Amino acid sequence: MTTYLLAGGGTAGHVNPLLAVADLLREREGDSVLVLGTKEGLEARLVPERGYELLVVDKVPFPRRPNRAALAFPARFRRAVAQVRALIRDRDVDVVVGFGGYAAAPAYVAARREGIPFVVHEANAKPGLANVLGARRAAGVGVAFAGTPLKRGEVVGMPLRREVVDLDRAGKRAEAAAAFGLDPARPVLLVFGGSLGAQRLNEALAGSWRDVLDSGWQLLHATGERSDLVDPGAPGYTMLRYIDRMDLAFALADLIVSRAGSATVSEISALGIPAVYVPYAVGNGEQRLNAASAVSAGAAMLIDDGTFDADAVRATVVPLLGDRERIAGMADAAQRVGTRTGTENLVALVDRALGGRAR
Repeated sequence: MTTYLLAGGGTAGHVNPLLAVADLLREREGDSVLVLGTKEGLEARLVPERGYELLVVDKVPFPRRPNRAALAFPARFRRAVAQVRALIRDRDVDVVVGFGGYAAAPAYVAARREGIPFVVHEANAKPGLANVLGARRAAGVGVAFAGTPLKRGEVVGMPLRREVVDLDRAGKRAEAAAAFGLDPARPVLLVFGGSLGAQRLNEALAGSWRDVLDSGWQLLHATGERSDLVDPGAPGYTMLRYIDRMDLAFALADLIVSRAGSATVSEISALGIPAVYVPYAVGNGEQRLNAASAVSAGAAMLIDDGTFDADAVRATVVPLLGDRERIAGMADAAQRVGTRTGTENLVALVDRALGGRAR
């Protein structure tokens, strides 16, 4: 019997890969899966909803500047490490798997001090600080994207949700078209910017949707829950605030315009869908790096956020819609650069770190 402690959280980018791995490990008869997170992060809701026990550790942000919080950091971090060490001993944990976020850093230190192996998974092409530090002593380091600058990083891909991994796009196309009120025989451009949408993408499509329809394509557009964009009600244009069944949206999409979050890029590539990425300009530039592998492989195009407007859609996206040969080539490239086996690959890395002791 093996007891796994999966550590991470804060955002969906950390929690969803963690849950994908947890689901696969839970299938192993006799083994036990525990999850470590904070009470403030998204994991506090998603982990119990999925049927896992959430063990809580104090949230201790790394100090970014010299201030009162920086002075208090060493003592607070030592306390968090002590919390995790106690959990490792009390629950007979055999291995820690970290996905970044506030829970991961103390888990890495605690595992090392308790003499058990730990494995790091980094979802972004530009790694977070916890994983940069953890990778130095980890028994295994898995990354989602080639070129991620982590010591001994091995490309395993992204652990993906089951509905994406198992998606039969061709088999689901008719159902998907019916669900969104579109014609399965005509190509579909899918545009989305995440659950809250992307104002830049919405404004660009507001001024260019007619050009998309005039090219012979249909348009499925998720504007985001906070958007006030008015639905023109045009035949062949389905506008929604939010898409509950993204698997059906992916089944219908022949080309995608989206942001370049790590999970988004990984899912799109895994499904072999060509894409135009418009990386979010705020942050540390990780979205541009997330898209780099797909772009260099010929599976995607990249347009800067600052230049993406209605004119850019007409000048770049609409001509692409008319080039079926190029789109087919992009789709082939996406299948080569993407993988649906990220979960299995990471679990295999964990098994190697355990030296064959895992079931």
